[in-house]
Formats: sequence, C-alpha cells, structure tokens
Amino acid sequence: MRLVLGGGAVLVAALYGCRPTAPPPSGFTLLFLDRSPAASLGGLSWAPDPEHGRLLAFDRELRVVRQITNPRLATPMAVTPLGGTELLVTEHTGEGVVVDTMGDGRVVREWESPDVASLYAAGAGRVAATRSPYYVPQLSTPEPDSAPLIRMLDTLGRPIGGLATIRRPATPLLDYVVNAGAVAVGPDGAVYYAPLVRDEIRKYTPAGQLSWTAKRGLFPGGREPDPEFLPAKGADLRLKKALVNVALALGPPPGGRLYALGSDDSAATRLRVDVLDLATGAILATRHLGARETAVVVDASGVLAVFDADSLVARAVGAAPSTREAFGPALALPDLAGDTVRLAGFRGKVTLVNFWASWCDPCREEFPHMAELYREFDRKDFEIVGVSDDVDSGPMLAFVRKYRPPFPILVGGGRMKQLYHYRGLPYSVLLDRQGRVIERIFGFGGAEEFRRLRQTIANEVRAP
Repeated sequence: MRLVLGGGAVLVAALYGCRPTAPPPSGFTLLFLDRSPAASLGGLSWAPDPEHGRLLAFDRELRVVRQITNPRLATPMAVTPLGGTELLVTEHTGEGVVVDTMGDGRVVREWESPDVASLYAAGAGRVAATRSPYYVPQLSTPEPDSAPLIRMLDTLGRPIGGLATIRRPATPLLDYVVNAGAVAVGPDGAVYYAPLVRDEIRKYTPAGQLSWTAKRGLFPGGREPDPEFLPAKGADLRLKKALVNVALALGPPPGGRLYALGSDDSAATRLRVDVLDLATGAILATRHLGARETAVVVDASGVLAVFDADSLVARAVGAAPSTREAFGPALALPDLAGDTVRLAGFRGKVTLVNFWASWCDPCREEFPHMAELYREFDRKDFEIVGVSDDVDSGPMLAFVRKYRPPFPILVGGGRMKQLYHYRGLPYSVLLDRQGRVIERIFGFGGAEEFRRLRQTIANEVRAP
C-alpha cells in the first residue's frame, strides 16, 4: 500500500490522522503537512506525500505548483534542504534519498539507514540522523551504553561522529522506542532533538554541547515513566507509553523559531504546536490543533495558521496528462512461451505493469485482486502485464500454476530492481494510453486500494 507502518504500527499508527478545510490566504510557509516536517527551498515549501509516494511543492498561497515522483520514493516521510537545489528525503524504512528539485527531480544519491530506520535533518554541510519516530520496532537489540543518540553524517551519508549518548531504559529491549525522536538542524549547525516518548526538547551546539532543554509540563509532578510491557493479547505485544513529540521544523528567517509538533494526550490523537525561542528554549506560544487541522503554516510575521491538508493535497492528485512522465526504460521481455513482448505494443490501452516474485507474500495476496480487476474491463481499453523478478524459473512457474493469472506474465530474471529502482515488491505502475505514468503503487494495500485503483482506471478509460 502507499502508506506502510510496518513493525511500528502499534506505536505510531496514531501519528497518522485525518486532514482538514478552507482555501488559504497568501504569504505562507508550510511547517508541517500531516505528521511530517516540510522544508523551504527555492522559494517553495516542499513536503512529502507518503500515500502517493511523491514530493509536493507549495507556493506562498499553498497551491501545489510541482510534484516529484520516482520509484526510489516509495513512502517519503520527511524532507530537509541539502544545498541550493537538493532535498534530502527520509524514506519510511530509513533510507536517505537525495533529490535534485531542478529539472525532472532526479535522484542523485541515496544511502542505507544507519539504524533500523533513521530520520534525517541537514544544515551547515552535515546531516543529523536519529532513530525514526515513523517506523518503530516493538523490540530491538540492546545497544551499547556508549551508542550515540544522534548520528552525524556527511552529505554523502557517511558517518562522521555522534552527539550525546542513548538513554538506557529499564528494559534494554526497548532501546529504540526510548531513543527514537524528531530532529532539526539549524543553518549554524545547531541540532534540535525531541524524543518520541518523553516531554523534552533539546538543543545541542555545533560542537555537541547541550545548550538547553525545554519541557511542556505534560506529566503531573514531572514524573515520566519509561515505556513498559502490558499483558499480551494473544500474539500481540503491547506497550504502555506516551507519544509526546511527532516532528520538528525551523521557521523561516528573519527571527526564525523552532516549531514542535507534539501531543496533547498520550496517543498523539490530539496535537499541539509549540513555538520555541532558538536561543533559550523558552516556549513563546502554543497552538492546540483540532482533529482536522493537519497543515500547519506560518506567515511572514510569524503568525501560525492551520488548514485542511486534504484539500491542499487533493489539488495535486492525478497529475494532468500534459505533466505525466513517460515510463522507462523501455520494457521488452520474454513471456512464458519465450516470445518477446514489448510494452510499447500495449499503447492505446490503459496498462497496469505489476512487478512481483514467487517469494513475495504480499504478491500472493494481490494476485487474486488483479485477476478480478483484469476481468472487469474490456481488453480494448485495459491490460495488465505481470513481470516476475524471480531468478529461478522453477518457483516462478509453480507460482503461475497455482494462481493461474489471466493476464500475460513476462520473465524478468532477477534484473528488474536494478533497471526500475523500486524498493520492494509488489510494485505497480499504472500507465495511460500513451504509456505515461498515472500512478505508482508500492506494496499491497488490500481491497480498499483496489477499489480506488478500479475507479482511477474507469476514469482514465472514459477520458477522451
């Protein structure tokens, strides 16, 4: 599916909520979109749209003026400027992806996560990486007491040092939960950190000294218990914990402030934004957000405002045909009979290209839905092409014999990920009649995703 919580679903499901209403006035810089920090670059506010695997650029009137999609952008969770034209994107699974916002938004480099999953922020020519609050394993391997709390990387993603040390909880298996947190880096290199499960925001100087610590006073008497296990329900592990900090963002100069998106309750279902003075950590203002207020912006005078993120993002859903990119590289592969099939031969039809493999469990769940979808539309209008990325033909053929797909199956021979740069399987690309990308679909999102996909295909088939 487009938005995947993975192993951290129990902990971070509350970090995703509905979005709110109303056309915005002019003159705004976006700070947060849903639970993700935005970034200012090139006069635009950039924000991730994880549900659609893309980056969106908003002008000062909060109109979507650009969007960037790429197979390497599966589920982007955060963005931060990295140089004059580049954005460093945090993937849900912790990879760092650097995108050049000029031209077609190409990916210029990427790196693996130094933690189970990392969250990145950049400034002053270096990158700070924390344990991501967007993907939190219930259990983790205990870390050494000397492990850094914040890892410092160069702009190529290589480790160059660390700040502070981790906080060891009473149960070492909860190291990741206790030390995951939001991060921001100032233009002077100062690092701001806010742990996911503690009422705390810290500033570290560029040299690594703790400058200040701010608290909101969310816990009576200042007593904050560590997360602890509750009795299991069946096979499900349960934790008692308080989700406190969601994201950090630095406001635009002059007179920039630190903005902390945090929780008003223990589950991050009611949110607040606190405005902090950069020099002292003093909380200057607090804005409590309604259930549908998830686009947080600031105007030139520093006044906060909130809007309906749904309505903002909806303007960008389904790019106009004139802005759609061509699918590539050109696909020409053997089918199960050994005959070469070229994707270009399906021009004139709306086409779903689905990459799968026999060892992929979600692919097994997805195939019956694709067979049903295939039978619903006329062959003159719609086609599905399944591309196996199995290296061994034996398991691939056994998979085909079991599921008997009614659509063509092509043999990728284990080379597809290298060619098309997707992060995982299944991965699908919906193409219009001219072979241009309508939508990329990462993973399997179940029946609801296929209901949406069916409607998108029906609309495209009816389009003139």
